Amino acid sequence: MKNLKFLTLFLIFGACYSTIWAQTYQTAVIGFYNVENLFDTINDPLKNDEQFLPDGSYQWNSDKYQLKLKNLADVISLIGEEHGGCAVLGVSEVENEAVLLDLVNQEKLKKFNFKVAHHDSPDRRGVDVCFLYQEKRFEMLSIKGFTLVIPDKPDFITRDQVLMTGVLDQVDTLFLIVNHWPSKIGGERRSSPLRVAAAELTKHICDSIYQHHPDAKIIIMGDFNDNPNAKSFTKGLGAVGKMKDLKKNDIFNPMYQMFRDGIGSIAYQDNWELFDQILVSSNLITAAPNTYKYISAHVFRRNFMINKTGSFAGYPHRTFAGGAFLGGYSDHLPVYIILEKKDIK
Repeated sequence: MKNLKFLTLFLIFGACYSTIWAQTYQTAVIGFYNVENLFDTINDPLKNDEQFLPDGSYQWNSDKYQLKLKNLADVISLIGEEHGGCAVLGVSEVENEAVLLDLVNQEKLKKFNFKVAHHDSPDRRGVDVCFLYQEKRFEMLSIKGFTLVIPDKPDFITRDQVLMTGVLDQVDTLFLIVNHWPSKIGGERRSSPLRVAAAELTKHICDSIYQHHPDAKIIIMGDFNDNPNAKSFTKGLGAVGKMKDLKKNDIFNPMYQMFRDGIGSIAYQDNWELFDQILVSSNLITAAPNTYKYISAHVFRRNFMINKTGSFAGYPHRTFAGGAFLGGYSDHLPVYIILEKKDIK
């Protein structure tokens, strides 16, 4: 009889403990995905979208567009699925707000009830950077674009950097900056100063945030067209690659060690590059209890996203290659970070 009472008490205690433990931690996933030329099939005279028209060089039509949307939805629906999906997802290479609305209305994404935070950029190709966010988890407060100006290149135009401010799970105000820095067209030597200038603009945005919010939690994400060890990160942005070296209001780049370990998000000439990155401010490393804290960073990769055969075997399975329609996903792999909130009662 005593043993039975003991067993009963043990089971009750265990059930209570498990319940408390389950409520102790809450996680949130913040991601980024370069979706590779998400264009609709409608001609926009203000954008360079001629390739992506039914009579264009890619013979882009409704069937290809719908397949592209479905493929992207398949990927996005799986990012951080064990944590409830992406609370916020930055995206790049989208033509307009309409394609984002088509994307979030795909069957596999409906359960997330994603809302769109779009900003028009002056990019020559007509592509933008913007955000998707789960309305039930993230309350958007504001969105603002910042244009990169190169004084000695008055005709230079690229994507704006977009700052979105909002509240995550009614707990933390986050400042998220999504980027798509200038490409390497023209070669490394010629294009590198443009990305350094882009990095300096990002740092300026961060410094401006800190002036009004000294303890701001900032997340910087994007396709930077540079690896974590590039001058744009180490000098222009002043990013720190080792957590032990962080000082107040430094920017930590968790992708630095990942790149040294050979992890990449895009393949070029049989090498993996880590152009897609997410960085965090030191305030997300030293976060107080009952608020969100940075835990880990990842490149999202599944077998179906990788080519199995042909000259691009082992590369991300993309939409087009060499002008041929491959029916894939993107030439980039998504990246994401995990935040965790530990409640102390």
